[in-house]
Amino acid sequence: MRIDIAGWTREAMAGDARAFAAIFEQADRWGYDGVWFSEFRVPQSDWPYPSPLLLAAALLARTERLRVGTAVLVLPLHHPLMLAEEIAQLDFQSGGRIDVGIGRGTEPASLECLEIDSASTRARFEQGARLLRNALRGDSVASDGTLWNFAPRQLMARPVQRPHPPVYVAGSTPETLGFALAEDLPLLLSLEPPEGAQLERLAGLAAQQGADVSALLARSSLARYVCIGANAAQVQQQLDGLWDKLHARRIYYAGKRGVLPADVPPIDRAKLLREQFIHGTPEQCHAQIRALQMRTGIGSLRCVFNANGLWSNEAALAAMQLFAQQVLPALRGAATG
Repeated sequence: MRIDIAGWTREAMAGDARAFAAIFEQADRWGYDGVWFSEFRVPQSDWPYPSPLLLAAALLARTERLRVGTAVLVLPLHHPLMLAEEIAQLDFQSGGRIDVGIGRGTEPASLECLEIDSASTRARFEQGARLLRNALRGDSVASDGTLWNFAPRQLMARPVQRPHPPVYVAGSTPETLGFALAEDLPLLLSLEPPEGAQLERLAGLAAQQGADVSALLARSSLARYVCIGANAAQVQQQLDGLWDKLHARRIYYAGKRGVLPADVPPIDRAKLLREQFIHGTPEQCHAQIRALQMRTGIGSLRCVFNANGLWSNEAALAAMQLFAQQVLPALRGAATG
């Protein structure tokens, strides 16, 4: 099973850029397979890394084996052929260590600032995804003229033939899941909503299409918060310090949608731990990951060691080290034994 790391967004990315990069150099040495970064464009003025591809270029140059992925590139904000050229360059420079996660996006302010009609994002995403994938393969690409107008042409000839970068789709709506299924594109399943609802919806769509999703899920990835400690007391201490912060963050983002604080329900801790966490001692974490893999058929896990910035980088690094020392070898041993 592939084990990646994620969760460095917004305030978690603040501070010295070299110290930030050092986190992932260490992850590379510890044996993690990849790291994923999000894209939040204008007008997010407090966002230090608006371009995940520029960040990927820096980290790929400082690491030896770690893959770097985008979770996600907001496809309606980009011309797909320009994006394909930049991704292909990164793929070549890094020796094939780039992963491409794409999505439709959920930030109206960015669309408004860039004068993109929100009603066009579904069409821009689906047409752009096909153009991007075909261009990265080196296939001929053509537009139907509704969004991008150019003649068919051959693109992305490579000096060395190698597999093209994998393209993943993030989304939870029936439309996006159905698109990924129809195009045979692996999924980046999210923490919100928990993947159980997404997998149930995907299974229903697959039944309608007469499709088998097992191979698709084996190439797909899901996310989990990870709370790991040497003993139960350490784990409980970390969790006890998290719930109020997590609820405050939910109130903040609900407020941006016009929801009053009193209308934000309290956190159901047991449900959250069951649906969104890997937690416990190394042995318990290993068992939970194996059970998750057996239940979902998923091939990759994105571990969020910093609770999306609610735990410090220092705490996240300590958890990553313990996980790398005691859980990764067990997972790899089971895979090869």
